[in-house]
Amino acid sequence: MKKLFLLFLFISIPSFSQEIALLKYSGGGDWYANPTSLPNLIKFCNANINTRIKAKPGTVEPSNPDLLSYPFVHMTGHGNVVFSDADVTNLRNYLYGGGFLHIDDNYGMDQYIRKEIKKIFPNNELIELPANHAIFQKPFLFSGGLPKIHEHDGKRPQAFGIFIENKLVLLYTFQCDLGDGWEDAEVHNDPLEIRQKALKMGANIINYIFTN
Repeated sequence: MKKLFLLFLFISIPSFSQEIALLKYSGGGDWYANPTSLPNLIKFCNANINTRIKAKPGTVEPSNPDLLSYPFVHMTGHGNVVFSDADVTNLRNYLYGGGFLHIDDNYGMDQYIRKEIKKIFPNNELIELPANHAIFQKPFLFSGGLPKIHEHDGKRPQAFGIFIENKLVLLYTFQCDLGDGWEDAEVHNDPLEIRQKALKMGANIINYIFTN
């Protein structure tokens, strides 16, 4: 209960310093991909949308009780994902308790992550977010919805969500590669325009968490 209380406190009082985390999952997938992405997103948000997020993100395993201390947890990778029963229980408690999980497919995760999401929410379907959803509206407007950051096979970017009582608690970004766009410029040699687009969309996600 103490952890859940702290979670609500972090979410409801933005003047406090927040900490966000990267999810360290099992299954063999590269959960550690894009090591510079979260630090860069944090720096951008603190400079542009008045957040006070600790510069260094945490790392947390899905079954760890400390998961409940983070208002936002990010997950990425290219390959296999396996959630144990303990992972599923803790993740479900986290999301029902006010937490937010952002899963960013770094190309190759989709076939694995969908079945793991189903373990957490067996009675909920992933719903594609329309372009007019609040997460695309502010502080930066994305009138067409989720932006395309990296091209792989010509498919359009899609944002899917799981809702609890009409509140978005899990965001799954697919065919987009937001995290690649958050990385240091020299990693992918993306132009500034693309990186700014990715960072602004990331800031919208963070803003949504702390204002809803």
